[in-house]
Amino acid sequence: MTRRYQRRALSLILATFVALTQVTPAAHADPRPAQIEAWQQSTSVRLQADGSLSDVLAISSTDVWAVGQQEIWDVWKNRGTIRHWNGSQWAEVGIRDATAAGNLRGLAADSASDVWAVGDGHDGLPYLAHGDAGGFDRVRPQGMRAGDWLGGVDAKSGRIVAVGSREKNGLILTGQGNSWTVQETKEEGALYAVAGGFAVGDTGTEPLIEHYSGGSWKSMPLPSIPGGYLRDVQVDNSKRALAVGGVYRGPGDIAPLVLTWNGKRWRQLGLPGSEARLYGVTGDGKGRYWMTGYDPSRAAEPFVTRCDKGKCETIRGEAKKGSSSVRLQGVTYLAGKGTVWAVGHAVDTGDRYTDVVETFAPRTTAQKS
Repeated sequence: MTRRYQRRALSLILATFVALTQVTPAAHADPRPAQIEAWQQSTSVRLQADGSLSDVLAISSTDVWAVGQQEIWDVWKNRGTIRHWNGSQWAEVGIRDATAAGNLRGLAADSASDVWAVGDGHDGLPYLAHGDAGGFDRVRPQGMRAGDWLGGVDAKSGRIVAVGSREKNGLILTGQGNSWTVQETKEEGALYAVAGGFAVGDTGTEPLIEHYSGGSWKSMPLPSIPGGYLRDVQVDNSKRALAVGGVYRGPGDIAPLVLTWNGKRWRQLGLPGSEARLYGVTGDGKGRYWMTGYDPSRAAEPFVTRCDKGKCETIRGEAKKGSSSVRLQGVTYLAGKGTVWAVGHAVDTGDRYTDVVETFAPRTTAQKS
C-alpha cells in the first residue's frame, strides 16, 4: 500500500487529516484583540461510544454545526452524525435517508437554511447531504460512482463544490440547482478541502493545489516539498489564503506544513521548533489564522496555533485526565465574538475515543469552566 493510500485509509477510519472547509463571514470580522486568545473550555456533543468529530462550522453564536461518526470500530454500527448547537445545547439533526451515512468529513453553508455535509455512504457511494436544523436529505448528483471519495465541500451563492478522489486522480464535483458536473484532475492524487476557488490535497509525493479560473480547475505551481501534503485551506480573498498539512518523512516522523498565498505565488511559512500535525485552519478574513491538530510532544493537551502577519504562537488547553492524546481535526472562527471553536476526539489509555469540542477566546474574556 502506498503512503497516499495509507493516509487515505486512516482518514476513512478515524476521520483524521480532514477537515473541512470552513465558511468565514469575513465582512463581519471583528477588530484584532489586544491579547492572544486563550483556551476557554472543553465540552462534548456526547456521541455514542468511540465517536469522533471531523469538522465544525459557526454561522452565529446560536447556530454552530459539527459532523463526524460514531462507533468507528464497528462496521455494522458505524454511522455518520450531524450535530447542531443552538446557543445552549447540542442536538442531533436527522438525515431523511434509509441508506445511512458513514463517516461525514466536511461542512459548508451558504446560509442557516442551506447547510451541506459530505462523506461516505454505507451503499459504497459518496455521501452528500443538504438541510437545516429541521433535518437533512441525501442529494444524489449524477455522475458519482462506487469507489468515489469526497472529503471537503464549499457552498457560496447557490454553487456547491465538493472535492475528493476517483481512482488515482483528484475529483471535483460542482453543482447548482439540479445540475451537477464531475471533473477529474489531470494530476494523480486526492483533494481533501476546498474554499474560495482553491482545492488542496496531494499527489502522493508532493502537495497539490487546484485553482478555479477562467471556467476550469487547474493545478498551481508550488514549492518543491517531497513528502508534502495539504489537508485544509482558508481563503480570505483572491490575494490572501493559507493552506495547512504536513511533510511525511518516515513512519511517525511528520513535520507541519503551511503554505501562504499572496495573489501571485505560494510560499512556505516555517513553524520553528514545531512537530505538530496540522489538520484544520480557519481565519478572520483580515490575515489572522488558527490552525488545529495535535502536538505529539504534549499529546494530551488541546493544541491550536495562531498566526498573525507571519508571527505564530501556540495556545494549549488543559490536559485531558485519563487521555493519551487529543486531536483537533476541524476549526471555525465565530465572527463578532473573537471566538474559535475546534472539534476532534480524545483517546484514552484504553484506546477508546470520545468526541471533544474546544473553544478559545480573547484572554480578557476567557473563563475556564
